[in-house]
Amino acid sequence: MSLDLVIDRTIPAHVPESMIRDWPFQFGTTHIGNPYVDLVDAVHASHPDVFYTRDAYPGAQPAWVVRRFDDVSAIYKDNVNFINMGFAPFAMLTGEHWHLVPAEMDPPDHGRYRAMIFPLFTPKAVRSLEEKVAAYASHYINQFKDRGSCEFMSEFAFEFPIKVILDLIGLPQDMVGQFMAWETDLLHGHDLETIAAATTSVVAYLRGEIEDRKRNPREDLLTFGVNAEVDGGKMNDDEVLGFAFNLFIGGLDTVSTNLGLQFWHLATHAEDQAKLRANPDLIPDAIEEMLRGYAAVSTFRTVANKVELKGATMMPGDKVIMSTTLAGRDPAAWDAPAEIRLDRKPQHVSFATGPHLCLGLHLARRELNFAISQFLKEIPQFQLEPGKDVEFHLGMIQPLELPLVW
Repeated sequence: MSLDLVIDRTIPAHVPESMIRDWPFQFGTTHIGNPYVDLVDAVHASHPDVFYTRDAYPGAQPAWVVRRFDDVSAIYKDNVNFINMGFAPFAMLTGEHWHLVPAEMDPPDHGRYRAMIFPLFTPKAVRSLEEKVAAYASHYINQFKDRGSCEFMSEFAFEFPIKVILDLIGLPQDMVGQFMAWETDLLHGHDLETIAAATTSVVAYLRGEIEDRKRNPREDLLTFGVNAEVDGGKMNDDEVLGFAFNLFIGGLDTVSTNLGLQFWHLATHAEDQAKLRANPDLIPDAIEEMLRGYAAVSTFRTVANKVELKGATMMPGDKVIMSTTLAGRDPAAWDAPAEIRLDRKPQHVSFATGPHLCLGLHLARRELNFAISQFLKEIPQFQLEPGKDVEFHLGMIQPLELPLVW
């Protein structure tokens, strides 16, 4: 498809040439090797606290990059100078005007819509799903536990959390393959045409499902979105779509990514794997430490007012990359940040912080906990298949494949 969009890729006049640096985490690119040591730690070693890069936002648009944990945290909490609206390109690419609900909303709307959704993802609500989460984890492990090997991403990491979120949203399990294909193009595509085509397909599908829930309500989150009220009124069709689209992209990829990264660590650090086998009570703390050290997600903010930060002048309309990946390995925030210390108990920003703290963090933690706990119970000491180099997506750092043997 051809996009009739004008993308301004010029460097603004207020950005000095001396502040421009290369950004290795471009959408649609991959890396063979350890992307955290090779790329993330290298940025911290060589780049200023704030810099500008030519190719960051989808569509190869330029943006500011803030690499310090404290600065990333402060921007997350600043809804006056840094706004969420427009941080994702999806609606723009379809020529429509919906937005992710509540992720792309700013005060005062954000607080009202978040309060409407929050009860769905409280710790109590998530605990009610534990039996189902455990059953799905066991189902996939049973498929390969006697084989002595698995390709972890395709045989576990992608489908296990997707099963859970599809149940919650109310989407058919037999479309997992199609959903995964759309998700890959949405979150790992480099060219706008690929992202736009996937967006158009997902939007058309979700709009059809939403219309079905209006006629045939069920016990699922789509029906919740259709019937939910904010300040006494129901969401309009675009708001319900934004709610559904947010669930779709949030639920189908982020947990899969963290599963891949955390099992990659355990497969390549036998001592940490053995420690968790001997001390399963340490698993929740280990998950938090790996979420810090292997943070994968970058989102965006748009500058609303002129801001001076660490020698950089950010002007209204500028994009800012919110890289949890860089924040999690900031040497000014963490002692030996490249080391995974399973008992560190870090206060990381991998689920963001402030008003936009991830609503699904309790569910994500439970899924990661069940996956690691049951895998270690059912599978003996595992490692990467000898001779296999792991390749990673870089737009959101994720192993393409993770061949494990035991």
